[in-house]
Amino acid sequence: MAALRQISQRTLSSTARRQVQNKVPEKQKMFQEDNGIPVHLKGGVGDAVLYRFTMALTVLGTGYVVYELGSAALPKKK
Repeated sequence: MAALRQISQRTLSSTARRQVQNKVPEKQKMFQEDNGIPVHLKGGVGDAVLYRFTMALTVLGTGYVVYELGSAALPKKK
């Protein structure tokens, strides 16, 4: 029972066992660097993939909306 109480006190403790390194200054340097890359792509490969996926989804969605509007405006004859 004492071991259970000791484990529960450790998990609920507000003190940190190890310090986490502050990465904000490094990220600020990376994002503020003037290297010609748009800020939404400076995060790396993940940002580029997410950007391309979003653009493809936008283009496909726009095309589908135009197609549906065209088919609604010009109904098929019987």
